[in-house]
Amino acid sequence: MKTTNIRRSRLAAYLAAPLAALLLLSTLEGADDKDKKPAAKPAAKAPAANTKAPATGATKGATPATGATPAGRGPAAGAAPATGRGTAAPATGRGAAPEASRAGTNPGAGRAGAPGTPAGRGNSVGGREQPRGVNSVRTANGNEFSRRADGRPRDVHVAGRGMDVHHGLAGGRRVSVERADHSRIVAERGRGFVDHPYAFRGHEYAHRTYVVNGRVYDRFYGRYPYRGVYLDVYAPVAYYPVGFYGWAYNPWVAPVPYAWVGWAGAPWYAYYGPYFAPYPVYANASLWLTDYLISQSLIASYQAQVAAQAAASQPPPPLPAGQVALTPDVKQAIADEVRRQVALENAEAQANTQNADFNGQSSGIARMLADGMPHTFVVGTNLDLTDASGQECAMSEGDVLQLATPPPPTATAANLIVMASKGGVECRRSSLVSVNLPDLQDMQNHMRETIDEGLGNLQAHKGGLPTPPPSAMAMVQPASFSVGAPPPDQTAATQINQQLQDADKAEQETLAEAPGQAPLAPIAPPAAPAGPPPTLSAGMSTDQVIGILGQPKNIVDLGAKKIYVYLDLKVTFQDGKVSNIE
Repeated sequence: MKTTNIRRSRLAAYLAAPLAALLLLSTLEGADDKDKKPAAKPAAKAPAANTKAPATGATKGATPATGATPAGRGPAAGAAPATGRGTAAPATGRGAAPEASRAGTNPGAGRAGAPGTPAGRGNSVGGREQPRGVNSVRTANGNEFSRRADGRPRDVHVAGRGMDVHHGLAGGRRVSVERADHSRIVAERGRGFVDHPYAFRGHEYAHRTYVVNGRVYDRFYGRYPYRGVYLDVYAPVAYYPVGFYGWAYNPWVAPVPYAWVGWAGAPWYAYYGPYFAPYPVYANASLWLTDYLISQSLIASYQAQVAAQAAASQPPPPLPAGQVALTPDVKQAIADEVRRQVALENAEAQANTQNADFNGQSSGIARMLADGMPHTFVVGTNLDLTDASGQECAMSEGDVLQLATPPPPTATAANLIVMASKGGVECRRSSLVSVNLPDLQDMQNHMRETIDEGLGNLQAHKGGLPTPPPSAMAMVQPASFSVGAPPPDQTAATQINQQLQDADKAEQETLAEAPGQAPLAPIAPPAAPAGPPPTLSAGMSTDQVIGILGQPKNIVDLGAKKIYVYLDLKVTFQDGKVSNIE
């Protein structure tokens, strides 16, 4: 049954709120959507540019039960490349954008040495800037590598093979390769993907085959140029009925208690117990989807750590030091963003009924960077970022970032505030970190994909979830861009494993090209403070406070009196000195 055949009278109660949100997303710049009232009647149809087209028979049914396994995880949970990976932004030859360097930085930014110059020193590898305390070398063959201050390798770029290898600050390794036909492989231990590009109606798409702990699944992405880099935007292969999005957007009739089956005895749940606790009851779908999103992220994070420890013949990973619980404010910020993403997909679903093409500019972070609103992101893969002081810190799946201020129009990275992290080597809460735009797009993809899977469970009303109305239970509307797409790659697992082996040899060969430079004489990082992190106290200067907490979310300027507002803290200065902390 086509969604266009559903009677408008049956959908009126469910269309109003999402359509109001659509107006918010497209026309009300700078407004906060959670304060808006539902529209009294449907708005005009969504722009044709924000839609999709007929599909390869894929449907959106219920995903496997949540909790104990990574089934139902979207690709970002398993293998989406991270900062330093060198492949999230496709390199030259993809689409019509200007040539862009790997990893989304400006072409040739900070290149070390010159071609043919042995062991040229600099601060970038494969076009990716290296954080403070990391030094890089360029060999006579054009290969590059960098080491951290303790001598451990960080990045290796093998020019002749189109290969980039990133060693994570918290452990683990990601291998990224772009081949001559512009297909890509991203490989980690136990997970990865193979990506094949293709064209449909003059637009470029990517069909990825993921392998995550033995589970194989595929996803589609629309690829488009943005600010000199290429972004891959998640493109649902099919949509739910428009009435279903209305039901998912609006509050439920009454709050619903829900038991997450299998969590109580799950190792990941005990491991992250200090960090995450689900809501006891759910007043709407966005709150339920928030816990679904966080839980699936943490499951993947835990499994990745266990795999890394097992590979090193070590016991399960120790509990991260300094875990701080996700606060209600942070979870609400995630829920608000989830709600906006549901409204966005509703817009796509309506346009899809008109057989319009997928519009990555409207569906991806380009819209989010231009609407003047703060946006919340849940990290979907391990990342190594750089904070405001130039120091490297890690983020892992389930951490939370917020974009408060959009980057300048020509920037290929954005500054975000750390809303929640799990301690250890991870970036401190309230610190300001720089995120490459391809990584930011991966985070939105992660949210969209996981929301879609959660919506499948909601439509199937599993385990005591509310039953959607009949109008929300119609068949899904497929999208046409998958017609003629390359099929899922049946050899993906073999290619991923082979790439990991090839990287072992390539790394050793590259590091051996400049033996006189290894280990590198590192740039000494600032001395790490001994003992626990410093605490705030009366009399501190603004610089001292920023050094501890990072840049504030907002500043209230009252002349001699200034109030620095952080996520869960307010610091008052009188004549430049701390006078009150609350």
